[in-house]
Amino acid sequence: MAHKSAIMKTLKSLLFYGCLAVLMLFRAHISCSEVENRSASDMCTTHTILPGPKGDIGEKGDIGELGKQGKEGPRGLKGVKGEKGNAGGQGFMGKIGPIGPKGDMGYTGLSGNPGGKGKTGSFCDCGRYRKVVGQLDLSVARLKSSLQFVKNVIAGIRETDDKYYYIVKEEHNYRDAQTQCRIRGGTLAMPKDQATNSLIADYISNMGLFRVFIGINDLEKEKQFMYIDNTPLQGFSSWKDGEPNDASGFEDCVEMLSTGVWNDVECNLTIYFVCEFIKKDKISKIN
Repeated sequence: MAHKSAIMKTLKSLLFYGCLAVLMLFRAHISCSEVENRSASDMCTTHTILPGPKGDIGEKGDIGELGKQGKEGPRGLKGVKGEKGNAGGQGFMGKIGPIGPKGDMGYTGLSGNPGGKGKTGSFCDCGRYRKVVGQLDLSVARLKSSLQFVKNVIAGIRETDDKYYYIVKEEHNYRDAQTQCRIRGGTLAMPKDQATNSLIADYISNMGLFRVFIGINDLEKEKQFMYIDNTPLQGFSSWKDGEPNDASGFEDCVEMLSTGVWNDVECNLTIYFVCEFIKKDKISKIN
């Protein structure tokens, strides 16, 4: 009896689970037409009871299309230095560079061979000709002096009873100015009275100039100004207010302004200058 009871329980179990399996398969295949009256949110679905076994590996697919170019990556490491290439062709000639400094003086060359003996000169009695040539030289010198004087007059030379005054429009320092006056037969102008000083000042102004060197300096002894003929200033001077002041410490020469006042300046200054010349009749009287 016990054995039969066990068999009956087993059959009931099989029948129950078999009916349950049929019912689940039936529900899984319900047609969508049977649920037309359901709400819109209800949809046909297929219920899987259990996942099936893993399938076999499929065949390899075809190669896809070439993708878009990606962003530029980071800069790579510096490559190995390549071999030296062949020399290129000669380029165009460049511009001429600056002139270089003067080179050192070379060594003195060897002395050349002595020249041959010259031919004997012909005898000439030149005594009588020398006198004529000397007279011609004197005449030429006088003509040059006269011509120069005329040029100076045309240029606007000024004069007093015993002297001429001439402004040289050449820029020189003080010493060169004195030399130029001596070459012309005079010296730097030395105004020793008010009349002469005013004449030179008016001359400077009418020539459209501002200042000129005159023959006064303290080159021999500081603050002891002397005329160029080594005579001291006596009884007359025309210093500008506050002058002479030796502002730079090297103001040992003197200029005259167009207003007639004097000012001490450096001797290396380069400006125009005024020369004075003693009249010839005065020279003859002196001699």
